[in-house]
Amino acid sequence: MNGRKDVFLKLTKAFEHNDAPVIWMHCASLGEFEQGRPILEALKKTYPNHKILLSFFSPSGYEVRKNYAGADYITYLPIDSVNNAKHFFKIVQPSLILFVKYEFWYHYAAQAAKKNIPLVLVSGIFREGQSFFKWYGNFYRSILKNFSYFFVQDNVSANLLNGIGFTDTVAISGDTRFDRVITIASQFEPIPIIEKFCANHTTIVAGSTWTEDDEELDHFINSNPSIKCIVAPHNINEDRLKECLHLYHRSMLFSDYENAINNQLPIPENLQVLIINNIGMLTRLYHYATVCIVGGGFGGDGVHNVLEAAVYGKPVVIGPVFEKYIEAVELVENGGCISVEDALEMEQVFNRLLDTNDSLYLNAATAAKSFVYNHAGATKIVMHHIQEKRLLIN
Repeated sequence: MNGRKDVFLKLTKAFEHNDAPVIWMHCASLGEFEQGRPILEALKKTYPNHKILLSFFSPSGYEVRKNYAGADYITYLPIDSVNNAKHFFKIVQPSLILFVKYEFWYHYAAQAAKKNIPLVLVSGIFREGQSFFKWYGNFYRSILKNFSYFFVQDNVSANLLNGIGFTDTVAISGDTRFDRVITIASQFEPIPIIEKFCANHTTIVAGSTWTEDDEELDHFINSNPSIKCIVAPHNINEDRLKECLHLYHRSMLFSDYENAINNQLPIPENLQVLIINNIGMLTRLYHYATVCIVGGGFGGDGVHNVLEAAVYGKPVVIGPVFEKYIEAVELVENGGCISVEDALEMEQVFNRLLDTNDSLYLNAATAAKSFVYNHAGATKIVMHHIQEKRLLIN
């Protein structure tokens, strides 16, 4: 709510002298931004005379990317209402709108249709249990009717949309996150502090962890002091960081470790675990892992982005809750990812995976990397459609 104060004033000021056509991309949060980013950057490159407006719903997206250089304007999306949507369109006057994954805002979509502005969903994912496909779903289906085109990740999503009458406006593009993580890996920049910490030790990197994940992992780590571990909690508020420091016995915050290294201060001889207390480093941390753990799978909401780890050709371990995430489901089926039920099974899996000569490790590492690279190309499909249909004139 604080972030949305004076949002229209700021938008008016930003656009008052703009005479260039505007491409508007909306993302819920940081994860969706990373998903849409390959398309956004391809559009910027292909249509350099257009302006890019990037909007977020969540502060966890806006606060991290409010200075992103690839967009000309970055804003919170005003709350979805008739007046807000009308006001927004009057100020921005977009030529093309891209919503990422599952953003369905009634009044914004209605304004796009009313003004005959192309509204495209990219990397969409649909499930049978959603309201669109229920007997009471007329209102929700009416939102979909305002979209010009749907690029979805899989056959299931396409078939569900086909089943409610969307046949000519649906294409299976795959997931643009594959393109994004490949770009990240190809542009990898070393982190000297992390290299110093890992040295040549066997290292577990646990990314985007919640309390439930750390409670399953901590016993194995505390019982194996020769193994290095890097933990990047999903939330880095003070209480959560203190919790991690308590769970992992020989641990230290990354910022304290960095300060000690840079200022030649003493470091505990038995230091085993680094707790990452910053945002934005995780995608590079997986590079240093022998084995990766991706958090969320021991909680109710499900696992986070497994592709960020798999792209480096590292075996991925997750908890049992992942069925809503098609990339995780397929990576498990592919053999690049192993789902474990509890700490005991996790320990059994680690005892094999941490031996890099074991067939389980070798097969999982190869399968993980192959899976990512074999699914690249969604960005090209979307860009081809935009150019073929002449949705933008350069």
